[in-house]
Amino acid sequence: MSTTLRRAGAVTALAAVGVLTAAGAAFAHVTVHPESYAKGATDGTLTFRVPDEEDTASTTKVQIFLPTDHPLLGVLVAPRDGWSAKVTDTKLKTPVTTDDGTITDAVSEITWTGGKIEAGQYEDFDVAFGQLPDDTGQLAFKALQTYSDGKTVRWIEEAAPGDEEPENPAPVVRLTAKEDTGATAAAPATSKETAADSSDSTARGLGAAGLIVGVLGLAAAAFAVVRTRSAGSRGA
Repeated sequence: MSTTLRRAGAVTALAAVGVLTAAGAAFAHVTVHPESYAKGATDGTLTFRVPDEEDTASTTKVQIFLPTDHPLLGVLVAPRDGWSAKVTDTKLKTPVTTDDGTITDAVSEITWTGGKIEAGQYEDFDVAFGQLPDDTGQLAFKALQTYSDGKTVRWIEEAAPGDEEPENPAPVVRLTAKEDTGATAAAPATSKETAADSSDSTARGLGAAGLIVGVLGLAAAAFAVVRTRSAGSRGA
């Protein structure tokens, strides 16, 4: 009986660790919000959320690489207290023709330095754009996150359709057909949408917590069954 109890405890512990690991992995990535926009959307904002996942080091440098094969036009960086932003332009291999003329250069990299993201915290970096491309289904923004101990995490992996999410995924924005989303899809996220985003993240966190509570409940039930059987054996 003691062996059965030990086995039940071990299984419960492993299950709890698995849930915690999965929950931690889901929130540790560098992400971009909103997750989708309409193709060719104009005058919008992308927010890059950078969490610090190290226990003993803070994030001191963030680099976001913008695609130049499908460039974002009219990029502007919002100021962020404590951080300095360096914007790098690149000459396009294929110029983009717009109503205002031909665009030959576009922003290819934004680097934030000077600030600090402590362990267990995150920072949002806002980037405005004048127009998104309309000739691709998604945009991947490779990112490098450098810590105070010199470690650099490369969020650069892109998953093929149908594949599982890689270990260090690049932030991705899905571009949808205009007729599927309507005119509102081209507008930046409203406060209600931002609140919904936040609520969704909170719900996922509560869901993970609920799974943990469920695992612990199963452990308690198993313990109770073992004790009941033990008492019955002694009574016999």
